[in-house]
Amino acid sequence: MKNIPWILTCAAAIFLSGCNSKPSNSNGKLTIGLLPKSKGNQYFVTCEKGARLAAADLGAELLFDGPTNTDPAKQNEIVENWISLGVDVIAAACENKDGISTALKKAQQAGIKVVTYDADAQPDARAFFVNQATAEGIGDQLMDTAATLTGGEGEFAIITATLTAANTNEWIKYIKIRQAAKYPNMKLVDIKPSDDQKDKAQQETTNLLSAYPNLKAVIAVCSPGVPGAAEAVKQAGKTGTVKVLGLGLPSENKAYVKEGVTQAVILWKVEDLGYLTVQVAAAVAQGKLQAGATEFDAGKLGKLEIKGDNVLLGKPFVFTKENIDQFDF
Repeated sequence: MKNIPWILTCAAAIFLSGCNSKPSNSNGKLTIGLLPKSKGNQYFVTCEKGARLAAADLGAELLFDGPTNTDPAKQNEIVENWISLGVDVIAAACENKDGISTALKKAQQAGIKVVTYDADAQPDARAFFVNQATAEGIGDQLMDTAATLTGGEGEFAIITATLTAANTNEWIKYIKIRQAAKYPNMKLVDIKPSDDQKDKAQQETTNLLSAYPNLKAVIAVCSPGVPGAAEAVKQAGKTGTVKVLGLGLPSENKAYVKEGVTQAVILWKVEDLGYLTVQVAAAVAQGKLQAGATEFDAGKLGKLEIKGDNVLLGKPFVFTKENIDQFDF
C-alpha cells in the first residue's frame, strides 16, 4: 500500500505528458507533411519535385497532399488527418490565412512543428515562413515590368487566384503602392479571380478586354492566370497591343512568350522553393533552426538570409524571350 502514491504520481505524469505529445511514428524516419494550395497546380507539382529531393537528402519521409482545387476547408481536413497520423512537422501553403491557422495551432498543441511556405498563416500558427521573395519585391517587380512594357501609361487589370488568397492580396497591395508612387499615368481598372484555373483566367481576361477597350496590360499574380490571360489576348487578336505578364512557370508560358503574346514571366526557382521548405521543416523539427537565427544552411542552396521569422529564397527572376529556353521547369 505504501507504493500506491508513487505509482499514481508516475501514472499522472505519463498521462499529462501524453496530452501534449503526438502519436509516435512507427518507421523511425522524420515525417514531413507538405500541404499545397492545390495539388493539381503545376506550380505545386514543381514544388513537390524539389521537396522530394530534399527529403531524399535528409532520409525523411514526405507526405504530399492537398485539395484538387483551391479549397480552404479541404486543407483543414488534411491537417487534421496529419495530426491523427502524428507527423513530425507540417509545411503548409495557406489558401486562407485565418481559416487554416486554427488547425495549425491545434497541430502545434499536439506537439507537431509547423512551418509555412509560398503563402503564410498567422505568425503564432507556425515557427518560420519560407518566403520565395518579399511581397514588396514581387509587387515592385510586377509593376515596374508592366510600366516598362507600356511606357508608363494606360489602363491595366489584374488576374488573381482567389479574392481571399493572402499572398496574392499582399502582392496586389504592393502593386498598388508602387503604381501610386512611381506611375501616376497608369490606372488599375479591375481585379478578377481565376480560382487558380487557366480556363477561368482566360474567360475573365476576355471579359476585361471587352469591358475596357483601352486596356494596355494584364498582370496575372497566379501561375494559371498567365497562360489563361495570354490565350484570351491571342484569341482577341490583341497580341502585342495588350501586354501580358505575371507570375508563372516558364514551361507553361514558353510558347506564348516565343509568339510575343506574353512579354514577361516573373517567378523564382520553384523547385528550389520546395527543396528549401523541406530543409527548413526538418531543421525546425530537429531543433536545429530556432527563433533568432539570421541565416540558414540550406544544403545545396547554400546559406540563405533569415529576416525575422522569414527564411528568404531570393529575389524574383524575369523570364523573357531571350532567356526562357534556359529553364525547363
